[in-house]
Amino acid sequence: MNPERKRPGVFATLSGKTLPVLCVMVALVVATLFIAGCVSDAPGSDIGPNPGLNVSSIESSGGSGSDLPVRADRVEVYHFHRTQQCYSCTTVGAYAEETVKTRFAGELESGKIVFGHINIELPGNRDLVERYGPTGPSLWIGVYDENGFHKEEDTRVWYKIGNKDDYIGYLSGIIAKRQHGDFS
Repeated sequence: MNPERKRPGVFATLSGKTLPVLCVMVALVVATLFIAGCVSDAPGSDIGPNPGLNVSSIESSGGSGSDLPVRADRVEVYHFHRTQQCYSCTTVGAYAEETVKTRFAGELESGKIVFGHINIELPGNRDLVERYGPTGPSLWIGVYDENGFHKEEDTRVWYKIGNKDDYIGYLSGIIAKRQHGDFS
């Protein structure tokens, strides 16, 4: 081998047609990830007293005049999703459903807790989508009490899907707090 001869660089070995095709393929992969709904683009998802919980709307504040928490009349837990779901999206929903069914079976049966998988792309779900306002796949908790309706998106669950027990323990703790009027 001739010691003076240099090897061509990576891009020098690509033909004139290969580089544009490679760029298009990378762009398609990136676009697919965003379209698939694996990313929630809700602004302000880490604000408030409890990072990871986005308290989006509180229609009424402290009507009882007491500093004691107001017990919830009903708690709703909704997994909003698109028709096409990635592994993370289906796992968030499956773990949330298991949490509610195993840890709150009595409340679920009595209607004090409601759970549902809501496809945001179906016209029949428009009322719930407008009420909660999800912008993509997400887990929302709604609380009805004497002060009105309170809703929040929980973004922490996405970081807990790698450990099912941690996920279930975390979410059941949040739901129990909301039942007792604790929004911390």
